[in-house]
Order: sequence, then structure tokens, then C-alpha cells
Amino acid sequence: MMNLVDTFSEFKTGKNIDRPTMVRVLEDVFRTLIKKKYGSDENFDVIVNTQKGDLELWRVREIVPDGEVTDDLKQISITEANEIEEDYEVGEECYQQLYLADFGRRAIMAARQTLISRIMELEKDEIFKKYKDRVGEIVLAEVHQILKREFLVIDDATGNELILPKSDAIRGDYFRKGDMVKGIISRVEMKNNNPLVVVSRTDTRFLEKLMEQEVPEIEDGLITIKKIVRLPGERAKVAVESYDDRIDPVGACVGMKGSRIHGIVRELKNENIDIVNYTNNTSLLIQRALTPAKVTSIELNLEAKKASVFLKPDQVSLAIGKGGANIKLASQLSEFEIDVYRDTDTFEMDDVDLEEFNDEIENWVIDALKDIGCDTAKSVLNLSKEELLRRSDLEEETIDNVMKILAAEFEEESNS
Repeated sequence: MMNLVDTFSEFKTGKNIDRPTMVRVLEDVFRTLIKKKYGSDENFDVIVNTQKGDLELWRVREIVPDGEVTDDLKQISITEANEIEEDYEVGEECYQQLYLADFGRRAIMAARQTLISRIMELEKDEIFKKYKDRVGEIVLAEVHQILKREFLVIDDATGNELILPKSDAIRGDYFRKGDMVKGIISRVEMKNNNPLVVVSRTDTRFLEKLMEQEVPEIEDGLITIKKIVRLPGERAKVAVESYDDRIDPVGACVGMKGSRIHGIVRELKNENIDIVNYTNNTSLLIQRALTPAKVTSIELNLEAKKASVFLKPDQVSLAIGKGGANIKLASQLSEFEIDVYRDTDTFEMDDVDLEEFNDEIENWVIDALKDIGCDTAKSVLNLSKEELLRRSDLEEETIDNVMKILAAEFEEESNS
């Protein structure tokens, strides 16, 4: 006697399928098996017990006197009924248990394939629905496989396979198999009838969610993130606003000695994050968006959405930033096209590129300063020691030494 458990027990705990759905599928598959053999499933009971992992098939017919059977599907003679169970009497219902062996090997294999196919389809649909509702959420996953254009990662919470395209990884992301990686579920789609769950680390929503995790005031709604613009792995600008006058939104986001922002910066591979106070005053917003540069004056063309920004010569390189990153993000944040000009009304000594000091300052120190937007001597001297310590990973002694060397350059010029 063959037990039906052997055929479907491997499916009884479908990890993404609820019990009622599983029962419905199993019932449907076995009723199809019955229809193929008997032509109808009307007088058959399919009983599924998902807890025990078993299933029973029963054929139910009315018992009639010998020679009076007019419908084989609905009736059985008393003699045949007594062969099944000797206590049966005419007029009762005869319950006959069926076994897989009764259906033949070919029918069993076909049913098994149908069951596998149906379960897989259901699992795919469940995965699609589940992740579709989670778009915009942070996910923690383990790197499973590294392909040419993407990382296959396993969701730590569900065990499902997700995709992190290399185009959605931050520059500087280097993962090995087994590494844990954080990202945001950016989109979910069906591709070739398979659910495709895409994870991103470059999406602006990733930075937004990281800030929500680190800054309770954002999660509580006391501080609102008005806008985020990013060059992933390089620089980001975040405009924040507080609805409570007692809360400094910038200070709350940065935290004591940068405690809140540092964790986010590390997660984003040392991406420089400028937090600015949002304002409806366009000039003031542009001024704040161009941080760390100090603006002298701004002329706006509201119709053309253009801004002419005037700065002291030593502030120009800060405003533009490394590779134009700062001015590009400031334009995106303010939604104004920004042009910077040297303010020639004030006399300033010529600035000196940091590369000119490579005989006195080590190259890695110069690179660290350039990474925070300081390309010239004056752009460094214009920042306080505290600001340099906060924004770079340099030691206090190193910064003291650098500032001493750079300041000496301009002392010599003024004395000559």
C-alpha cells in the first residue's frame, strides 16, 4: 500500500504559501487525477491534512441490491460493498479508500509534475506580492554569488534571492561571497515569469531610510527630509526642516560630534553628506546648498531659474567642489542653474593649488583634503581645525602641521 505522503510531503511546508492555498492546490491536483481515471470527481472526497503531512482519497457510493446498479459512479452492489467492509447494508453509503497505485505510474508522475509546477508558480506570485509591498524598505542580505554585472544576494530575513546590480552599487563597494550588505528594495518586476527583486545602494531613498534609522526625530516626524540629492560614494546634500522651533534639524541629524552622521557616512563608503536647513528663500537655500563655500552675493533670474553666485577667489574651488560635484548637487537641490564668479571687489592674494605643497605634505594627506572639497591652500585655511577634523579622517597633529605649512606660504608672500 502506497502512502500519498511520499508524493507531496516535500511541498506541505511551502515557505511562501499559506495553508488554505496549499490545501486548495493539492485538492485541485488530485481531483484532476480522479477525473482522468473515472470521468468525474463528483462522488469522491479529497481530505488534506497539512499538519500531519498526509492526504486521503475516498470514493463514496450508494449501496444497492445486486443487479440494480444503474450508475457505476454513484452506486455499488451490496456484494462489492461487503468485499470492502462486511458490515455494510443496502441503503448506506460505501466509503472506499483509494491509493496512488490504483491510478498507475504514468498518471502519478503527471500529477506530481503538475503539483511541482503549481507550487512553484504560487511561490513566485507570493514572493512578487511580498516584495512589491516592501519597495522603499531597507534589506540586509548576504552576498551569495558575484557575477559580471550583478551581485546575487540572499535576504537575511526570508532566504529569498535578490539582485544588486553593479550599477546600483556605490563606487568603492567591494564584496566577497559571504559578506553582509545593506540596500533598499528599489523595484520588483516579473521577468520571464520569475520575480526579480532589485536592491540598490545608490537610490536616494537608501540615504533617507538610513537617516530615519539614525535620527529618531525624523522617524517621529519632528524633522522632515525635504529633498535629497546624491552622487553616490562622493557627495550628498540633504535639506531638512523642523516643525518644532526647539529642535535644530541640522544638529539633530549630525548628532553630538557627528555621532549620528558618521555611521551613515561609513555605510556609504565615506560619502560626504552636507545637511542644510531648508528654506523657501531661494537665495538663502542656494547659499546653504553651496556649503562649505561662503557666498558673498547672489543675483537671481527667477524666470530662467538661473543664479549668479559671487565668491571670494579662495571660495570658488570650494563652491565647485571636486570634479564639479558640489555645484552640481547645489543646482539639483535648489533647482536653479548656478554659475559662480570671483568677487573682484576685494583684493586677495593668489591662491595656491595643494599639489604645489607635495614636497612638504604627503600625497595621501593632500588626497584626503581634496576628498572633502579642499583643492587649494586657502580652501583649507578657510576652514576651522574643528571642521577639518570632523570632515576628514586626519589626525589633529596632521591638520596642525598642514595649516602651519599653508599659513607660512602666505606670510612669506605678504612679507616679500
